[in-house]
Amino acid sequence: MALVWTNRCDSGHYRKMTLGLFAVAAFFSGPAAWATGVSGIDFSGALTIVRFDGKFSDDGRAHAFAINEVGDQDFTNALAKARAHYLPPVAHRAAPPRSRYNITIPLDPPARGVARPRIYGPAGRPLVVIDAGHGGHDPGAISPVTGTREKDLTLSIARKIKDELLASGRVRVALTREDDRYYVLRERTAIARNIDADLFISIHADSAGSAGSDGASGATVYTLSEVASDREAALLATRENKSDIINGVNLGGENADIASILVDLAQRETMNASANFAGLLKREGAGLIPFRSGYHRMAGFAVLKAPDTPSILLEVGYLTNANDVDRLQSKEGQGRIASGVRKAVEIHFARRLAAR
Repeated sequence: MALVWTNRCDSGHYRKMTLGLFAVAAFFSGPAAWATGVSGIDFSGALTIVRFDGKFSDDGRAHAFAINEVGDQDFTNALAKARAHYLPPVAHRAAPPRSRYNITIPLDPPARGVARPRIYGPAGRPLVVIDAGHGGHDPGAISPVTGTREKDLTLSIARKIKDELLASGRVRVALTREDDRYYVLRERTAIARNIDADLFISIHADSAGSAGSDGASGATVYTLSEVASDREAALLATRENKSDIINGVNLGGENADIASILVDLAQRETMNASANFAGLLKREGAGLIPFRSGYHRMAGFAVLKAPDTPSILLEVGYLTNANDVDRLQSKEGQGRIASGVRKAVEIHFARRLAAR
């Protein structure tokens, strides 16, 4: 007994087809019979085992299936074999033609971590990393007085500090960014740690209240603490830390529990060193940098959470204060900030060397 069924396909395109040599066992009634025009197959009698075979035509546009009766031994052999595969002719396996309206968008290769910054200065000297806050799509605070963007001001001041430190010849210097680009906060600390920085200084400018010359003014130094020293410090830390959140997605991924453990177990000495440097900066910057009366504050700034690098965040002034904006934009004002930082840095490393 044999049954052959043929199917014609006009598309000329086939997907891979798999047919197995398999057994079909069933009880049928009546004699085995099939004829043209008969709408079904009628089997009767004992159990019948059949095999399905398939074949494509040479042009790949038709395929035929044949059902052939097999014996018990063929059935046993078939069960032990893997499935057999067959494909249409190669010319008919191609995918359908592409639409002429396809759009191809090239993608940048995946980033492999944060690039190491250029390190300036003679080898073997302590390394200071200056971080210009914000950048790229994140402008930071914007002065309602002049329209000055914090990201531009911090980069200009960071460059001035770098030049001042290099002129002393006593330290090496690296900048987290030397142009208008954006890094999430943890990438900034990662840059410092990856190059074994000995000191990390993040430069920012603040904003508060309404514009004018009688509002908040002066510089403030922040160091890390999981418990903010006051409400204003807490609010500022919250605002700065949110620069990692874009359209509701947290790019920083900082885990509060892990951060707390790091502070408790690994950052005690580092936090003390940071607080000592904040005091040095106030002392050495007196007469050069106008500090607020409560110049040293503490809060949980994400950018200060490197567990083994003394770190401070220096808010150089207020963009909402006209006098501060004039000072921070002037070459003289930026030079005075750089001189104050240099003097504090030199004494910081001199003390460390003497303590060895």
